[in-house]
Amino acid sequence: MKKLVEIKDVSKIYNPGENEVRALNHVSLTIGEGEFVAIIGQSGSGKSTLMNMLGCLDTPTSGKYYLHGQDVSHMTDDEQSEVRNREIGFIFQGFNLIPSLTALENVELPLIYRGVGKKERERLANAALNSVGLEKRKTHKPNEMSGGQQQRVAIARAIAQAPPILLADEPTGNLDTASTKEIIRIIKRLYFEGRTVIIITHDPGIAAQAKRIITISDGKITSDIMNPDYKDEI
Repeated sequence: MKKLVEIKDVSKIYNPGENEVRALNHVSLTIGEGEFVAIIGQSGSGKSTLMNMLGCLDTPTSGKYYLHGQDVSHMTDDEQSEVRNREIGFIFQGFNLIPSLTALENVELPLIYRGVGKKERERLANAALNSVGLEKRKTHKPNEMSGGQQQRVAIARAIAQAPPILLADEPTGNLDTASTKEIIRIIKRLYFEGRTVIIITHDPGIAAQAKRIITISDGKITSDIMNPDYKDEI
């Protein structure tokens, strides 16, 4: 399996000095192409900082981060933005949809930033919405959809240009049980289609859906196991 993510001895320190907070403490981690990984930890464990690092939303205080073999540890904001656009699709707990835009327009928005032409943009956005079962809701705005439907729009936005990594931060945190099952089913199908999926969660039930479970506590990885109960089915 080819390495996709490689973190070497990474630390992240806020407020260096007497009152410093070591959010990540000498973390090393490798994730291969096509893996389905859950990173689980409680509030304050460092999992959000690790997610920001993996998603090129932040840079380490020390250590190295290689993505597809490229050192992204100390890139400028613009360079990181370019890597994010190319490599990573994000799914957030709060959906992060634009209220004034339709589902189709929300999915198209990042494609505009990537310079995708109008016809290709519409094709990709329509295909992504179809793949999450929202072909009949494309002209609806977020306030006209349920939470589960809004999260499906967010997934469509994340996958529209087929990035190799899907990074999901508490993707079911605001959803009821039925919607949670549907979102996990879609995420698992995307993994089966060949994407690398990384879920950040505090919920053991969500982590249990993944093939590999990494536990983080006090800024350190405390366990990294293959899930013995994983079922390779949707």
